[in-house]
Amino acid sequence: MQTTRPILKMTFRPGRPEDAPSCGRIAYEGFKAIADEHNFPPDFPTLEYAVEVLSLVLSLPHVHTVVAEADGQIVGSNFLWEDQGIGGIGPITVDPACQNGSVGRQMMEHVLQIAQAKGLLGVRLVQAGYHRRSLALYTKLGFDVREPLAVLQGACEVQLPGYAVRSAQEQDLHACNLLCRGIHGHERAGELGAAFSQGSANVVEYGGRIVGYSTGIGFFAHAVAENNTGLKALIGAAGEVSGPGLLLPMRNGELFRWCLERGMRVVYTATLMSIGLYNEPSGVFLPSILY
Repeated sequence: MQTTRPILKMTFRPGRPEDAPSCGRIAYEGFKAIADEHNFPPDFPTLEYAVEVLSLVLSLPHVHTVVAEADGQIVGSNFLWEDQGIGGIGPITVDPACQNGSVGRQMMEHVLQIAQAKGLLGVRLVQAGYHRRSLALYTKLGFDVREPLAVLQGACEVQLPGYAVRSAQEQDLHACNLLCRGIHGHERAGELGAAFSQGSANVVEYGGRIVGYSTGIGFFAHAVAENNTGLKALIGAAGEVSGPGLLLPMRNGELFRWCLERGMRVVYTATLMSIGLYNEPSGVFLPSILY
């Protein structure tokens, strides 16, 4: 049984790079406490990895960072990622010593107010399926369930006849943006441009035409394609999956079975949720942990 603590009075401020050690520790301990409670592996496997991820996120100019403090001490953090009028929330983390004291709810409400002030058309997030309290909280805050997801891990090296996967080049950016807009109704130009710069983006061609792209295959990456064969080619060319796993919409039974038949395993399930604008995808896709 969860113990309800008194509601903490908090102040919110923008995050700074020097907050990374404190925010990283809270992210590691917070995710670990929830995962251990449900006998699942944590998304941040080590303290060092959590600090590394939070250091990166706190330095990104297109991410609005929120740090929550109580009595002068950091007790949690949350992040709003903006891209072409759509926002992604996360990771939201709360110090285990302060959980069940309304810290998470207050941070979510604060970030949603920021999203509204910025005029974002829609906001998305992905929550771990085993964490029933976050599912209930997000639903009460107005989020709707859009996709049940499976977090998959494991190598799957495959080459498919006719589908050529290669590293994305600068001249591919326009075609990739058009592809994303055609499938989702909006672009993810910021994330895509960053992946191009980092060299992590791939495109898949069929008949000399780009039919899909990925910013990577893994937790923080997304992919879109005109059909499942294009996505299979991108997954097969990656060789390995980064982070806890790739997120696969379970309604896509054909792709889900294909991954399982090639030895990939389900780590846990998750849920894509949204507030505001949401277009039912007109093609196939892999969301990131943001959306």
